[in-house]
Amino acid sequence: MEINSSSPGISNPPPLIFSTESPSITSATPSPCINSIPKTPKSPLARMMTPLASPMKKAIASMQTYLEEMGHLTKLDPQDSWLPITESRNGNAYYAAFHTLSSGIGFQALLLPLAFTTLGWVWGIISLSLAFVWQLYTLWLLIQLHEAVPGTRYSRYLRLSVAAFGERLGKILALFPTLYLAGGTCVSLIMMGGSTLKIFFHTVCGATCNANSLSTIEWYVVFVCSATVLSQLPNLNSIAGVSLIGAVTAVTYCTLTWALSVSTTRPPGVSYAPIRTESDVENICGVLNALGIIAFAFRGHNLVLEIQGTMPSSMKNPSSVPMWKGVKFSYIIIAFCLFPMAIGGYWAYGNLIPTNGGMLSALDQYHRNETSKVILGFTSLFVVINSLTSFQIYAMPVFDNLEFRYTSKQNGPCPWWLRTGLRIFFGCLAFFISVALPFLKNLAGLIGGVALPVTLAYPCLMWIRIKKPEKSSAMWWLNWTLGTLGLALSVLLVFGAIWSIVTQGIPIHFFKPQ
Repeated sequence: MEINSSSPGISNPPPLIFSTESPSITSATPSPCINSIPKTPKSPLARMMTPLASPMKKAIASMQTYLEEMGHLTKLDPQDSWLPITESRNGNAYYAAFHTLSSGIGFQALLLPLAFTTLGWVWGIISLSLAFVWQLYTLWLLIQLHEAVPGTRYSRYLRLSVAAFGERLGKILALFPTLYLAGGTCVSLIMMGGSTLKIFFHTVCGATCNANSLSTIEWYVVFVCSATVLSQLPNLNSIAGVSLIGAVTAVTYCTLTWALSVSTTRPPGVSYAPIRTESDVENICGVLNALGIIAFAFRGHNLVLEIQGTMPSSMKNPSSVPMWKGVKFSYIIIAFCLFPMAIGGYWAYGNLIPTNGGMLSALDQYHRNETSKVILGFTSLFVVINSLTSFQIYAMPVFDNLEFRYTSKQNGPCPWWLRTGLRIFFGCLAFFISVALPFLKNLAGLIGGVALPVTLAYPCLMWIRIKKPEKSSAMWWLNWTLGTLGLALSVLLVFGAIWSIVTQGIPIHFFKPQ
Protein backbone atom coordinates (compact mmCIF):
# COMPACT_ATOMS: atom_id res chain seq x y z
CA MET A 1 0.00 0.00 0.00
CA GLU A 2 1.26 3.44 -0.87
CA ILE A 3 1.65 5.98 1.92
CA ASN A 4 -0.44 8.67 0.23
CA SER A 5 -3.38 6.32 -0.13
CA SER A 6 -4.09 6.70 3.60
CA SER A 7 -4.58 10.43 3.50
CA PRO A 8 -8.01 11.58 4.62
CA GLY A 9 -9.75 14.65 3.31
CA ILE A 10 -7.43 17.63 3.29
CA SER A 11 -10.03 19.93 4.82
CA ASN A 12 -10.23 17.92 8.05
CA PRO A 13 -6.85 16.31 8.98
CA PRO A 14 -6.82 13.89 11.90
CA PRO A 15 -4.70 14.45 15.01
CA LEU A 16 -1.00 14.22 14.21
CA ILE A 17 -0.49 11.50 16.79
CA PHE A 18 -2.41 9.07 14.59
CA SER A 19 -1.26 10.41 11.21
CA THR A 20 1.26 8.63 8.96
CA GLU A 21 1.17 11.36 6.34
CA SER A 22 4.23 12.83 4.78
CA PRO A 23 4.42 16.66 5.08
CA SER A 24 5.08 16.97 1.36
CA ILE A 25 1.95 15.04 0.50
CA THR A 26 -0.14 16.91 3.06
CA SER A 27 0.76 20.21 1.52
CA ALA A 28 0.30 19.03 -2.08
CA THR A 29 -2.70 19.94 -4.19
CA PRO A 30 -5.40 17.27 -3.73
CA SER A 31 -6.18 14.98 -6.62
CA PRO A 32 -9.70 15.01 -8.09
CA CYS A 33 -10.01 11.29 -7.47
CA ILE A 34 -8.68 11.33 -3.94
CA ASN A 35 -12.08 10.53 -2.43
CA SER A 36 -12.25 7.28 -4.41
CA ILE A 37 -9.11 5.91 -2.74
CA PRO A 38 -9.86 3.58 0.17
CA LYS A 39 -8.98 5.08 3.58
CA THR A 40 -7.02 3.29 6.22
CA PRO A 41 -9.27 2.23 9.11
CA LYS A 42 -8.86 4.20 12.37
CA SER A 43 -7.04 2.52 15.19
CA PRO A 44 -9.24 0.83 17.83
CA LEU A 45 -7.30 2.84 20.40
CA ALA A 46 -8.54 6.05 18.80
CA ARG A 47 -12.13 4.82 19.06
CA MET A 48 -11.60 4.01 22.72
CA MET A 49 -10.19 7.46 23.50
CA THR A 50 -12.66 9.52 21.50
CA PRO A 51 -15.45 9.56 24.12
CA LEU A 52 -12.94 10.68 26.76
CA ALA A 53 -11.14 13.26 24.66
CA SER A 54 -13.71 16.05 24.91
CA PRO A 55 -14.33 15.88 28.70
CA MET A 56 -10.62 15.47 29.41
CA LYS A 57 -9.77 18.41 27.19
CA LYS A 58 -12.33 20.58 28.98
CA ALA A 59 -11.08 19.45 32.39
CA ILE A 60 -7.47 20.22 31.45
CA ALA A 61 -8.46 23.63 30.07
CA SER A 62 -10.46 24.41 33.21
CA MET A 63 -7.59 23.34 35.42
CA GLN A 64 -5.17 25.46 33.39
CA THR A 65 -7.43 28.51 33.71
CA TYR A 66 -7.81 27.91 37.44
CA LEU A 67 -4.07 27.64 37.97
CA GLU A 68 -3.46 30.77 35.90
CA GLU A 69 -6.00 32.68 37.98
CA MET A 70 -4.58 31.41 41.24
CA GLY A 71 -1.09 32.37 40.15
CA HIS A 72 -2.25 35.83 39.14
CA LEU A 73 -4.70 36.37 41.93
CA THR A 74 -3.97 36.08 45.56
CA LYS A 75 -2.11 34.06 48.06
CA LEU A 76 -4.77 34.81 50.65
CA ASP A 77 -3.47 35.35 54.15
CA PRO A 78 -5.74 33.53 56.61
CA GLN A 79 -5.37 36.50 58.96
CA ASP A 80 -7.19 38.69 56.44
CA SER A 81 -10.39 36.75 57.05
CA TRP A 82 -10.25 37.73 60.73
CA LEU A 83 -9.80 41.49 60.25
CA PRO A 84 -12.67 43.96 59.75
CA ILE A 85 -11.43 45.42 56.46
CA THR A 86 -10.96 42.14 54.57
CA GLU A 87 -13.32 39.92 56.57
CA SER A 88 -15.89 40.17 53.78
CA ARG A 89 -14.92 40.25 50.09
CA ASN A 90 -18.30 40.58 48.41
CA GLY A 91 -18.08 44.30 47.62
CA ASN A 92 -18.93 45.82 44.25
CA ALA A 93 -18.86 49.10 42.34
CA TYR A 94 -21.92 50.39 44.22
CA TYR A 95 -20.31 49.78 47.60
CA ALA A 96 -17.14 51.48 46.36
CA ALA A 97 -19.15 54.54 45.27
CA PHE A 98 -20.97 54.71 48.62
CA HIS A 99 -17.76 54.47 50.65
CA THR A 100 -15.87 56.92 48.42
CA LEU A 101 -18.66 59.49 48.58
CA SER A 102 -19.02 59.15 52.33
CA SER A 103 -15.28 59.50 52.90
CA GLY A 104 -14.70 62.09 50.17
CA ILE A 105 -17.32 64.67 51.14
CA GLY A 106 -17.47 66.05 54.64
CA PHE A 107 -17.11 69.03 56.89
CA GLN A 108 -13.80 69.98 55.22
CA ALA A 109 -15.79 71.14 52.18
CA LEU A 110 -17.35 73.85 54.35
CA LEU A 111 -13.92 75.48 54.74
CA LEU A 112 -13.12 75.86 51.04
CA PRO A 113 -14.33 79.49 50.74
CA LEU A 114 -11.72 80.37 53.39
CA ALA A 115 -8.97 79.47 50.90
CA PHE A 116 -10.46 81.86 48.36
CA THR A 117 -10.22 84.80 50.81
CA THR A 118 -6.44 84.59 50.44
CA LEU A 119 -6.06 83.26 46.88
CA GLY A 120 -8.81 85.33 45.24
CA TRP A 121 -11.08 84.28 42.39
CA VAL A 122 -8.57 83.29 39.71
CA TRP A 123 -5.94 81.49 41.74
CA GLY A 124 -8.58 79.95 43.98
CA ILE A 125 -10.37 78.29 41.06
CA ILE A 126 -7.08 77.28 39.38
CA SER A 127 -5.71 75.75 42.60
CA LEU A 128 -8.94 73.87 43.31
CA SER A 129 -9.11 72.52 39.74
CA LEU A 130 -5.46 71.40 39.67
CA ALA A 131 -5.80 69.73 43.07
CA PHE A 132 -8.93 67.88 41.91
CA VAL A 133 -7.26 66.51 38.75
CA TRP A 134 -4.04 65.67 40.59
CA GLN A 135 -5.71 63.71 43.39
CA LEU A 136 -7.98 61.89 40.92
CA TYR A 137 -4.87 60.75 39.04
CA THR A 138 -3.22 59.48 42.22
CA LEU A 139 -6.45 57.66 43.08
CA TRP A 140 -6.16 55.84 39.76
CA LEU A 141 -2.55 54.96 40.56
CA LEU A 142 -3.51 53.45 43.92
CA ILE A 143 -6.30 51.41 42.34
CA GLN A 144 -3.87 49.98 39.78
CA LEU A 145 -1.23 49.29 42.44
CA HIS A 146 -3.66 47.26 44.55
CA GLU A 147 -2.76 44.13 42.55
CA ALA A 148 0.43 45.32 40.89
CA VAL A 149 2.34 42.21 42.00
CA PRO A 150 0.76 38.94 40.76
CA GLY A 151 -0.43 36.85 43.65
CA THR A 152 -0.59 39.73 46.14
CA ARG A 153 -3.30 42.19 47.11
CA TYR A 154 -2.31 45.32 49.00
CA SER A 155 -5.49 46.00 50.94
CA ARG A 156 -3.93 48.57 53.27
CA TYR A 157 -2.05 51.75 52.46
CA LEU A 158 0.72 50.89 54.92
CA ARG A 159 1.39 47.49 53.30
CA LEU A 160 1.70 49.07 49.87
CA SER A 161 4.11 51.64 51.28
CA VAL A 162 6.24 48.89 52.86
CA ALA A 163 6.24 46.94 49.58
CA ALA A 164 7.38 50.04 47.68
CA PHE A 165 9.88 51.63 50.07
CA GLY A 166 10.96 48.76 52.32
CA GLU A 167 9.98 47.78 55.86
CA ARG A 168 11.59 50.65 57.76
CA LEU A 169 11.17 53.56 55.35
CA GLY A 170 7.66 52.48 54.36
CA LYS A 171 6.48 52.61 57.96
CA ILE A 172 8.22 55.92 58.62
CA LEU A 173 6.56 57.53 55.61
CA ALA A 174 3.05 56.10 55.92
CA LEU A 175 2.32 54.90 59.46
CA PHE A 176 1.92 58.24 61.19
CA PRO A 177 0.09 60.08 58.35
CA THR A 178 -2.44 57.28 57.76
CA LEU A 179 -3.22 56.75 61.46
CA TYR A 180 -3.31 60.52 61.93
CA LEU A 181 -5.75 60.86 59.04
CA ALA A 182 -7.93 58.08 60.44
CA GLY A 183 -7.84 58.91 64.16
CA GLY A 184 -7.46 62.67 63.69
CA THR A 185 -10.42 62.79 61.34
CA CYS A 186 -12.55 60.90 63.89
CA VAL A 187 -11.60 63.49 66.54
CA SER A 188 -12.54 66.32 64.18
CA LEU A 189 -15.83 64.58 63.38
CA ILE A 190 -16.67 64.44 67.09
CA MET A 191 -16.06 68.20 67.35
CA MET A 192 -18.07 68.97 64.24
CA GLY A 193 -20.88 66.53 65.05
CA GLY A 194 -21.18 67.59 68.69
CA SER A 195 -21.17 71.32 68.00
CA THR A 196 -23.65 70.89 65.13
CA LEU A 197 -25.94 68.89 67.42
CA LYS A 198 -25.96 71.92 69.69
CA ILE A 199 -26.83 74.20 66.75
CA PHE A 200 -29.58 71.80 65.70
CA PHE A 201 -31.06 71.81 69.21
CA HIS A 202 -31.14 75.61 69.38
CA THR A 203 -32.55 75.88 65.87
CA VAL A 204 -35.41 73.48 66.54
CA CYS A 205 -36.10 74.44 70.15
CA GLY A 206 -35.50 78.18 69.94
CA ALA A 207 -34.89 80.56 72.84
CA THR A 208 -37.27 78.71 75.16
CA CYS A 209 -34.85 75.79 75.56
CA ASN A 210 -31.67 77.73 76.28
CA ALA A 211 -32.01 77.21 80.04
CA ASN A 212 -32.11 73.42 79.66
CA SER A 213 -29.50 73.13 76.91
CA LEU A 214 -26.63 70.68 77.30
CA SER A 215 -23.06 71.91 77.41
CA THR A 216 -20.71 71.38 74.47
CA ILE A 217 -18.97 68.47 76.22
CA GLU A 218 -22.33 66.82 76.87
CA TRP A 219 -23.22 67.13 73.20
CA TYR A 220 -19.86 65.48 72.42
CA VAL A 221 -20.89 62.62 74.72
CA VAL A 222 -24.19 62.22 72.84
CA PHE A 223 -22.37 62.08 69.53
CA VAL A 224 -19.67 59.65 70.71
CA CYS A 225 -22.22 57.29 72.24
CA SER A 226 -24.17 57.22 68.97
CA ALA A 227 -21.00 56.70 66.92
CA THR A 228 -19.77 53.91 69.22
CA VAL A 229 -23.06 52.04 69.01
CA LEU A 230 -22.99 52.31 65.22
CA SER A 231 -19.36 51.16 65.12
CA GLN A 232 -20.35 47.68 66.34
CA LEU A 233 -21.10 46.69 62.74
CA PRO A 234 -18.46 44.03 62.12
CA ASN A 235 -16.67 44.92 58.89
CA LEU A 236 -16.26 47.42 56.08
CA ASN A 237 -18.79 45.79 53.77
CA SER A 238 -21.40 45.73 56.54
CA ILE A 239 -21.40 49.54 56.71
CA ALA A 240 -22.14 50.01 52.99
CA GLY A 241 -25.70 51.05 53.83
CA VAL A 242 -24.38 53.46 56.46
CA SER A 243 -22.03 54.96 53.86
CA LEU A 244 -24.94 55.36 51.43
CA ILE A 245 -26.87 57.35 54.04
CA GLY A 246 -23.74 59.41 54.70
CA ALA A 247 -23.25 60.08 50.99
CA VAL A 248 -26.87 61.21 50.50
CA THR A 249 -26.78 63.50 53.53
CA ALA A 250 -23.40 64.97 52.51
CA VAL A 251 -24.61 65.82 49.00
CA THR A 252 -27.84 67.23 50.45
CA TYR A 253 -26.31 69.52 53.06
CA CYS A 254 -23.57 70.71 50.68
CA THR A 255 -26.22 71.63 48.11
CA LEU A 256 -28.48 73.24 50.70
CA THR A 257 -25.64 75.26 52.22
CA TRP A 258 -24.35 76.85 49.02
CA ALA A 259 -27.83 77.22 47.47
CA LEU A 260 -29.20 79.03 50.53
CA SER A 261 -26.11 81.26 50.69
CA VAL A 262 -26.37 82.24 47.03
CA SER A 263 -30.16 82.72 46.97
CA THR A 264 -30.35 85.02 50.01
CA THR A 265 -29.23 88.62 50.35
CA ARG A 266 -25.50 89.04 50.78
CA PRO A 267 -24.39 90.65 54.04
CA PRO A 268 -23.20 94.28 53.76
CA GLY A 269 -19.50 94.93 53.39
CA VAL A 270 -18.68 91.89 51.25
CA SER A 271 -15.26 92.26 49.63
CA TYR A 272 -13.41 89.97 47.23
CA ALA A 273 -9.98 91.57 47.56
CA PRO A 274 -7.47 88.92 48.68
CA ILE A 275 -6.40 89.38 52.29
CA ARG A 276 -2.90 90.87 52.44
CA THR A 277 -0.62 92.13 55.21
CA GLU A 278 2.44 94.36 55.23
CA SER A 279 4.77 91.40 55.72
CA ASP A 280 5.69 89.43 52.60
CA VAL A 281 6.47 86.37 54.72
CA GLU A 282 3.00 86.46 56.27
CA ASN A 283 1.42 86.82 52.84
CA ILE A 284 3.35 83.79 51.53
CA CYS A 285 2.41 81.75 54.58
CA GLY A 286 -1.21 82.81 54.16
CA VAL A 287 -1.17 81.51 50.59
CA LEU A 288 0.40 78.25 51.72
CA ASN A 289 -2.20 77.89 54.46
CA ALA A 290 -4.95 78.40 51.86
CA LEU A 291 -3.43 75.67 49.68
CA GLY A 292 -3.39 73.43 52.75
CA ILE A 293 -7.13 73.99 53.23
CA ILE A 294 -7.71 72.93 49.60
CA ALA A 295 -5.52 69.86 50.08
CA PHE A 296 -7.47 69.04 53.25
CA ALA A 297 -10.70 69.08 51.23
CA PHE A 298 -9.58 66.02 49.26
CA ARG A 299 -9.45 63.21 51.76
CA GLY A 300 -9.94 59.46 51.56
CA HIS A 301 -6.80 58.30 49.74
CA ASN A 302 -5.78 56.46 52.89
CA LEU A 303 -8.98 54.40 52.50
CA VAL A 304 -9.10 53.58 48.79
CA LEU A 305 -6.99 50.40 49.04
CA GLU A 306 -9.06 49.25 52.01
CA ILE A 307 -12.29 49.78 50.05
CA GLN A 308 -10.89 47.89 47.06
CA GLY A 309 -9.78 45.09 49.38
CA THR A 310 -13.44 44.27 50.11
CA MET A 311 -14.01 43.22 46.49
CA PRO A 312 -13.55 39.80 44.90
CA SER A 313 -10.90 39.62 42.21
CA SER A 314 -9.75 37.27 39.47
CA MET A 315 -7.59 37.47 36.37
CA LYS A 316 -10.64 37.96 34.15
CA ASN A 317 -12.45 40.25 36.56
CA PRO A 318 -9.85 42.23 38.52
CA SER A 319 -11.07 44.38 41.39
CA SER A 320 -9.66 47.51 39.73
CA VAL A 321 -12.50 47.56 37.17
CA PRO A 322 -15.49 47.94 39.54
CA MET A 323 -13.40 50.08 41.90
CA TRP A 324 -12.57 52.61 39.19
CA LYS A 325 -16.20 52.68 38.06
CA GLY A 326 -17.32 53.49 41.59
CA VAL A 327 -14.64 56.14 42.02
CA LYS A 328 -15.45 57.86 38.73
CA PHE A 329 -19.15 58.04 39.57
CA SER A 330 -18.53 59.31 43.09
CA TYR A 331 -16.03 61.98 42.03
CA ILE A 332 -18.40 63.42 39.46
CA ILE A 333 -20.80 64.01 42.36
CA ILE A 334 -17.99 65.28 44.60
CA ALA A 335 -17.03 67.84 41.95
CA PHE A 336 -20.62 69.08 41.80
CA CYS A 337 -20.49 69.57 45.57
CA LEU A 338 -17.04 71.07 46.17
CA PHE A 339 -16.84 73.57 43.31
CA PRO A 340 -20.23 75.22 43.95
CA MET A 341 -19.46 75.24 47.68
CA ALA A 342 -16.16 77.06 47.17
CA ILE A 343 -17.29 79.45 44.42
CA GLY A 344 -20.82 80.08 45.69
CA GLY A 345 -19.70 80.46 49.30
CA TYR A 346 -17.01 82.98 48.39
CA TRP A 347 -19.45 84.91 46.21
CA ALA A 348 -22.01 85.06 49.03
CA TYR A 349 -19.70 86.07 51.89
CA GLY A 350 -16.35 87.13 50.43
CA ASN A 351 -13.88 87.99 53.17
CA LEU A 352 -16.65 87.84 55.79
CA ILE A 353 -16.62 84.05 55.88
CA PRO A 354 -16.05 82.97 59.52
CA THR A 355 -12.75 81.24 60.18
CA ASN A 356 -14.39 78.89 62.68
CA GLY A 357 -16.91 76.59 61.01
CA GLY A 358 -16.79 78.06 57.52
CA MET A 359 -20.03 77.96 55.55
CA LEU A 360 -22.17 76.45 58.30
CA SER A 361 -21.23 79.23 60.73
CA ALA A 362 -21.79 81.86 58.02
CA LEU A 363 -25.28 80.52 57.29
CA ASP A 364 -26.14 80.56 60.97
CA GLN A 365 -24.59 83.99 61.54
CA TYR A 366 -25.93 85.95 58.57
CA HIS A 367 -29.15 84.19 57.53
CA ARG A 368 -30.64 82.72 60.69
CA ASN A 369 -33.54 85.20 60.74
CA GLU A 370 -34.40 85.13 57.03
CA THR A 371 -34.19 81.37 56.44
CA SER A 372 -36.80 78.83 57.46
CA LYS A 373 -36.01 77.04 60.69
CA VAL A 374 -37.02 73.80 59.04
CA ILE A 375 -34.35 74.17 56.36
CA LEU A 376 -31.69 75.28 58.85
CA GLY A 377 -32.65 72.39 61.11
CA PHE A 378 -32.46 69.82 58.33
CA THR A 379 -29.09 71.20 57.19
CA SER A 380 -27.66 70.81 60.68
CA LEU A 381 -29.21 67.36 61.07
CA PHE A 382 -27.67 66.19 57.78
CA VAL A 383 -24.24 67.39 58.94
CA VAL A 384 -24.63 65.37 62.13
CA ILE A 385 -25.72 62.23 60.26
CA ASN A 386 -22.86 62.56 57.79
CA SER A 387 -20.38 63.00 60.64
CA LEU A 388 -21.71 59.84 62.29
CA THR A 389 -21.41 57.80 59.10
CA SER A 390 -17.98 59.19 58.18
CA PHE A 391 -16.77 58.28 61.67
CA GLN A 392 -17.44 54.61 60.87
CA ILE A 393 -15.36 54.41 57.71
CA TYR A 394 -12.47 56.48 59.09
CA ALA A 395 -12.38 54.45 62.31
CA MET A 396 -12.27 51.15 60.43
CA PRO A 397 -8.46 51.25 59.75
CA VAL A 398 -7.91 51.92 63.46
CA PHE A 399 -10.13 48.95 64.40
CA ASP A 400 -8.29 46.84 61.83
CA ASN A 401 -4.90 47.79 63.25
CA LEU A 402 -5.97 47.07 66.85
CA GLU A 403 -7.34 43.66 65.92
CA PHE A 404 -4.25 42.93 63.84
CA ARG A 405 -2.14 43.09 67.01
CA TYR A 406 -4.36 40.54 68.72
CA THR A 407 -4.70 38.12 65.80
CA SER A 408 -0.94 38.20 65.18
CA LYS A 409 -0.23 37.06 68.72
CA GLN A 410 -3.13 34.66 69.22
CA ASN A 411 -3.31 33.31 65.64
CA GLY A 412 -7.08 33.50 65.70
CA PRO A 413 -9.94 35.97 65.31
CA CYS A 414 -10.95 38.44 68.01
CA PRO A 415 -13.84 37.25 70.20
CA TRP A 416 -16.92 39.43 69.96
CA TRP A 417 -16.49 40.89 73.45
CA LEU A 418 -12.91 42.00 72.72
CA ARG A 419 -13.91 43.54 69.39
CA THR A 420 -16.69 45.46 71.16
CA GLY A 421 -14.31 46.56 73.90
CA LEU A 422 -11.67 47.78 71.45
CA ARG A 423 -14.19 49.93 69.62
CA ILE A 424 -15.57 51.41 72.82
CA PHE A 425 -12.00 52.13 73.91
CA PHE A 426 -11.25 53.98 70.69
CA GLY A 427 -14.45 56.02 70.99
CA CYS A 428 -13.51 57.05 74.53
CA LEU A 429 -9.96 57.94 73.46
CA ALA A 430 -11.18 60.08 70.56
CA PHE A 431 -13.66 61.78 72.90
CA PHE A 432 -10.91 62.55 75.41
CA ILE A 433 -8.71 64.13 72.71
CA SER A 434 -11.61 66.21 71.35
CA VAL A 435 -12.27 67.60 74.83
CA ALA A 436 -8.63 68.03 75.81
CA LEU A 437 -7.54 69.66 72.52
CA PRO A 438 -10.59 71.52 71.17
CA PHE A 439 -8.42 73.88 69.08
CA LEU A 440 -7.48 71.07 66.67
CA LYS A 441 -10.29 72.11 64.30
CA ASN A 442 -8.41 75.39 63.70
CA LEU A 443 -5.45 73.48 62.28
CA ALA A 444 -6.98 72.65 58.90
CA GLY A 445 -3.99 74.03 56.99
CA LEU A 446 -1.50 72.06 59.07
CA ILE A 447 -3.54 68.85 58.76
CA GLY A 448 -3.75 69.38 55.00
CA GLY A 449 0.02 69.73 54.80
CA VAL A 450 0.61 66.52 56.76
CA ALA A 451 -1.93 64.59 54.68
CA LEU A 452 -0.77 65.90 51.33
CA PRO A 453 2.01 63.32 50.66
CA VAL A 454 -0.44 60.47 51.25
CA THR A 455 -2.78 62.02 48.70
CA LEU A 456 -0.52 63.59 46.07
CA ALA A 457 3.09 62.40 46.46
CA TYR A 458 3.45 58.83 47.74
CA PRO A 459 1.22 57.17 45.09
CA CYS A 460 3.43 58.60 42.32
CA LEU A 461 6.64 57.41 43.98
CA MET A 462 5.14 54.00 44.78
CA TRP A 463 4.19 53.58 41.13
CA ILE A 464 7.82 54.15 40.11
CA ARG A 465 9.15 51.76 42.74
CA ILE A 466 6.72 48.91 42.01
CA LYS A 467 5.87 49.29 38.31
CA LYS A 468 9.37 50.40 37.33
CA PRO A 469 8.42 52.34 34.17
CA GLU A 470 11.10 52.77 31.53
CA LYS A 471 13.52 55.51 32.49
CA SER A 472 12.82 58.87 30.82
CA SER A 473 9.43 57.63 29.60
CA ALA A 474 6.34 59.82 29.94
CA MET A 475 5.07 57.96 33.03
CA TRP A 476 8.52 58.08 34.60
CA TRP A 477 8.83 61.86 34.20
CA LEU A 478 5.21 62.52 35.18
CA ASN A 479 5.35 60.55 38.43
CA TRP A 480 8.77 61.79 39.43
CA THR A 481 7.66 65.37 38.84
CA LEU A 482 4.38 65.05 40.71
CA GLY A 483 5.94 63.06 43.55
CA THR A 484 8.77 65.52 44.09
CA LEU A 485 6.44 68.50 43.77
CA GLY A 486 4.01 66.94 46.25
CA LEU A 487 6.73 66.40 48.86
CA ALA A 488 8.09 69.92 48.43
CA LEU A 489 4.61 71.38 48.64
CA SER A 490 3.92 69.39 51.79
CA VAL A 491 6.97 70.83 53.54
CA LEU A 492 6.01 74.35 52.48
CA LEU A 493 2.41 73.91 53.64
CA VAL A 494 3.45 72.65 57.05
CA PHE A 495 5.91 75.52 57.39
CA GLY A 496 3.31 78.08 56.30
CA ALA A 497 0.68 76.69 58.68
CA ILE A 498 3.07 76.72 61.63
CA TRP A 499 4.20 80.25 60.79
CA SER A 500 0.59 81.46 60.61
CA ILE A 501 -0.19 79.84 63.96
CA VAL A 502 2.86 81.44 65.59
CA THR A 503 2.36 84.93 64.14
CA GLN A 504 -1.43 85.21 64.11
CA GLY A 505 -2.17 82.84 66.94
CA ILE A 506 -5.14 80.58 67.57
CA PRO A 507 -7.30 80.39 70.69
CA ILE A 508 -5.70 77.58 72.66
CA HIS A 509 -7.86 76.34 75.53
CA PHE A 510 -7.42 72.88 76.97
CA PHE A 511 -10.50 71.00 78.20
CA LYS A 512 -12.73 73.95 77.30
CA PRO A 513 -14.54 73.18 74.01
CA GLN A 514 -16.72 76.03 72.81
